[in-house]
Amino acid sequence: MELDFERCYRAVDSRDQRFDGWFYTAVTSTGIYCRPSCPATTPRREHVRFYPSAAAAQRAGFRACKRCRPDAAPGSPEWDARADVVARAMRLIADGVVDREGVPGLARRLGYTERHLHRMLTAELGAGPLALARAQRAQTARILIETTSLGLAEIAFAAGFGSVRQFNDTVREVYAAAPSALRAAAHRSGPAEPGTISLRLAYRPPLHAQALLEFFAARAVPGLEEVDAETYRRALRLPHGTGTVALTPLPEYVAARLRLADVRDLAPAVARCRRLFDLDADPVAVDATLAADRALAPAVKKEPGVRLPRAADGFEMAVRAVVGQQISVAAARTVLAALLPASPAGHATPLPVDHAAPLPVDHEKSSGTTDISRRQPHDQRGTLVAFPSAEQVLDLPDAAFAMPGARRETIRAVARAVADGTLELDPGADRAETERRLTELPGIGPWTASYLALRALGDPDVFLATDLGVRRGAQLLGLPTGTKSLAEYARRWSPWRSYATIRLWRH
Repeated sequence: MELDFERCYRAVDSRDQRFDGWFYTAVTSTGIYCRPSCPATTPRREHVRFYPSAAAAQRAGFRACKRCRPDAAPGSPEWDARADVVARAMRLIADGVVDREGVPGLARRLGYTERHLHRMLTAELGAGPLALARAQRAQTARILIETTSLGLAEIAFAAGFGSVRQFNDTVREVYAAAPSALRAAAHRSGPAEPGTISLRLAYRPPLHAQALLEFFAARAVPGLEEVDAETYRRALRLPHGTGTVALTPLPEYVAARLRLADVRDLAPAVARCRRLFDLDADPVAVDATLAADRALAPAVKKEPGVRLPRAADGFEMAVRAVVGQQISVAAARTVLAALLPASPAGHATPLPVDHAAPLPVDHEKSSGTTDISRRQPHDQRGTLVAFPSAEQVLDLPDAAFAMPGARRETIRAVARAVADGTLELDPGADRAETERRLTELPGIGPWTASYLALRALGDPDVFLATDLGVRRGAQLLGLPTGTKSLAEYARRWSPWRSYATIRLWRH
């Protein structure tokens, strides 16, 4: 990946945090790599090297800065915006696929040989899939070391390392300190609630938190999620178990409070939280494109940083989209809530809802002592339950579906396709192929497929020209309201038409 030296150096010299995650600055005189916004003195030009990923900087022998914590920077917005193989691979690596299935599993999902995949990632990111996953493991390990009281051997395997020795060597190499030294140096501000991991999720400002919370509140399914004026809470189905998360947007970060049945799920849980709130987006680039249209400019100026509310689970979002066809949002919430207790016993392990404000424990500057319990708490009052999996939905009796038979069979068709692997709704799915396969299923039309591309797959350039809410928003702004004319007008908003869709809904 080519990085323009002058542009990168100007960003470093101005400490522009918008570039955090786009590239990393390595300093040869110190052997340290940083975020562009690192508050340290700007290094001399002759001592600077730029890398497209933290893994590439680590591979070149640089260790992470202890001041700016570059491993905790927002991800590059390219990996959500792009639909090519490299972007799909990055989304899957962030979701922990390499830790669970190895590089062969990653390559198989993407339809390439391991060698060719390694070549593509190295050419663009300066590191192959193993190195990229290793960098993520190191970050996960540091969070667990500094914010939990788990034993170091437990952390090694929870973070995805194959051995304690590999864990020790990697932590020393990346952070220039032994795991025990990181734990000893961690600043403790007092005990946190047992069984939780609290951390800060970085983002590029601005972030319009109210728009996110209002969007999720209008669609919150009782028993699955809760929203108040400050915090979004929900249950998660994760690769090794279940969990709950509370996300509270704050001026410089989103405070995340996690309860996990299995700490191996920390990395995928964080990745899903980031997707939910679209935290890796580049709002300045999005808003600049939309504000160039005089019709949208006042809304962009009034509410900068509106994000794309996304999904924690693709299959869940598919069911929600089908249930919501031709009924009100309120009615859809009632129908979906009925699916939760109707699922077979044990489809999720209920975890207590955390109604307290999340502690601002930083996974950049960690504080707080936690204890990740392997036992479920006895107090089950006010629990949230994870949405059933595709396999569990297939086991539900007809009576569990409070909807017309045709819609019930559509949900079952989606569940069968997901369960047998013919339909992928995960972050690494091929967006065009997924939309095509969706429309081949009974009861799935272009609107539903596009809606899932927008929310489940995170496609930033989807425009729902036939949607009544979109057309109503366009009418209020004085835009064309005919389906074809509105779709043609929306071309000026590309490649951010999904964000325009959200703004029209909001308007």
